[in-house]
Amino acid sequence: MCIAVDRTVEIPLGVFMNIKCLLMLTLLAATLQAASEADLTFALNGNSTEYIVSDCNPSASGILDIPITYAGKPVTSIGQSAFQSCSGLTNITIPSSVTSIGSNAFQSCSSLTSIAIPNGVTSIGDLLFYNCSGLTDITIPSSVTSIGIQAFYACSSLTNITIPGSVTSIGSSAFYNCSGLTSIVIPNSVSAIGSSAFQGCSSLISITIPGNVTTIGSNVFRSCSSLSNIALSDGVISIGPYTFGDCTALTSIVIPSSVTSIGNDTFRNCSSLTNIALSDGLTSIGEYAFGDCTSLTNIMIPNS
Repeated sequence: MCIAVDRTVEIPLGVFMNIKCLLMLTLLAATLQAASEADLTFALNGNSTEYIVSDCNPSASGILDIPITYAGKPVTSIGQSAFQSCSGLTNITIPSSVTSIGSNAFQSCSSLTSIAIPNGVTSIGDLLFYNCSGLTDITIPSSVTSIGIQAFYACSSLTNITIPGSVTSIGSSAFYNCSGLTSIVIPNSVSAIGSSAFQGCSSLISITIPGNVTTIGSNVFRSCSSLSNIALSDGVISIGPYTFGDCTALTSIVIPSSVTSIGNDTFRNCSSLTNIALSDGLTSIGEYAFGDCTSLTNIMIPNS
């Protein structure tokens, strides 16, 4: 049996006031977190037919959608340093109308976690994501042909990245100190890897150098302290100074017959390296090339 009881409960006025204040604060916080078109500054291009995103309010935070059009005209470019030091932005959506992004555009956007580069953009410019320490996910389209100098410098939260087969060059220090990067595939299209490109990628375990690369510059894999395996293609001719210096987990490496020179300090302080095979064709070995390789027990120097 159910008995209905008519009961009036008195709630103090202060409770209602507290609830009202809480709702107002919640709405205010949501407003503050929603970056909008109003945070952006637009400039017309030289022909006055398209708009460039030239600047952003440094206080903007949260998610930002860049519009595909502004004042009835397409938005086609993001200017140099446009979002530099916008440390409150967590995600930026770039419209498909954008075909060029200036250097330093997202430098020091330390809260940025995810971004997709639209098809049509042909280069990842110099210092584009420099010091974006929170970046964990990025999409690079097949339209991109080059990755610029220090493009992902100190993106320490980036764990993996797919470089499309359209990319032909990777700039100096492009992934310098990306300490969270565990794997990366360099496509066969790449023919040039700049100095220090992967220096300090301390979580990188293995990597394969594609056949089109003829020269591996200085410091490219220096201080990749987890790198235990690397495959060099038959196209490599020279290995620069300190290329594998301080790769303390590297245990063995085979140098292909195409290599004619090994630079100074190339394998210096590879303290786990026990064996190395040098092929005929090698004509010079630089100073301290195997300096401080304290575990090295065997090495055959070819007649060449």
